[in-house]
Amino acid sequence: MTATFELFVDSADQWQWRLAHTNGNIIADSGEGYASRQKCTQGLKSVKQNAANADVANAE
Repeated sequence: MTATFELFVDSADQWQWRLAHTNGNIIADSGEGYASRQKCTQGLKSVKQNAANADVANAE
């Protein structure tokens, strides 16, 4: 495993997730805070399910 999803409470007392590589770099994050750990976990699960087959688009 080269990365781990982490759940944490931010400075605004909101739950967030981030994907951290074993070298300490943050690969991705939730981009928003969630009011509960449950909602944060649901958002994380959604990303894991939907990102596996996501298309790659070039920004222009």
